[in-house]
Amino acid sequence: MTRKERHIAIIYKRGKSLAKEIGHEMKIWLEKKGIKVNLRQNVDESQQLEEGIPIRISPKTEAVVVLGGDGTLLSVARLLSNSSIPVVGINIGGGMGFMTEVCMEARYEVLERILDKDYEIERRIRLLAEVKRGDKLVFQQTVLNDAVINKAALARIINLRVSIDNDYLTTYKGDGLIIATPTGSTAYNISAGGPIVYPTAEVFLLTPICSFTLSNRPIILLDTMEVEVELEEKAGEVTLTCDGQVGLRLMPNDLVIVKKAPVPLNLIRTPFNNYFDILRSKLKWGQN
Repeated sequence: MTRKERHIAIIYKRGKSLAKEIGHEMKIWLEKKGIKVNLRQNVDESQQLEEGIPIRISPKTEAVVVLGGDGTLLSVARLLSNSSIPVVGINIGGGMGFMTEVCMEARYEVLERILDKDYEIERRIRLLAEVKRGDKLVFQQTVLNDAVINKAALARIINLRVSIDNDYLTTYKGDGLIIATPTGSTAYNISAGGPIVYPTAEVFLLTPICSFTLSNRPIILLDTMEVEVELEEKAGEVTLTCDGQVGLRLMPNDLVIVKKAPVPLNLIRTPFNNYFDILRSKLKWGQN
């Protein structure tokens, strides 16, 4: 009986020589154990769209190892938007990230655990952001952190009419609106005064940006709900940005629809740091 071939993908931060070097070392280590390795740098999405560069991760892949920081992991999450392949992040910049929580010194121990299937999975909800212009769908993107609608620096206050499951909520007046997952609650959301939410909670958040109405506060919604945001007729320079990395210039009367994506991100949970360790470290809680 032939032994079943095993596949691991390693994706390293584009333009980071140290990440590339470590990726090659890990590839050699895995291949000595009979593992087939797909090693590549993370995708340049603008180049991929312009040049049609194929992006493929084999469905046989049992885990994806990301070498970089949280930004690299966000781009990989988009690459795997319809995939349940588990992902683990190894932070190349030193310390830990909110998602790339494994330090470099622990990388081979993590690989051993993956090969032994000795790990737990955290299922992180993702959102699907769509833009409708009239009857036409002009944009669709899966996001792990957040979908942000905001105005240009010198543009006037924008009015965003928000409905939840077709029920009118309010019209936000201000610089914009953040629609964030629990994973993204520690990104732009926290800077705008939104709450920190435990990353596996089955909810998402609406957080206004510099609201003109002081009574407009962040709201936590069930992840089964659908949010519709309609731009006013006179909206000027307004942009939808997904995970801070890809986006679209919006037009007056565009309708932005955000709902739970069908496939969550399966994040490999390691025993090295718990979520509260990461919060204390990244937010410098308890430090003088």
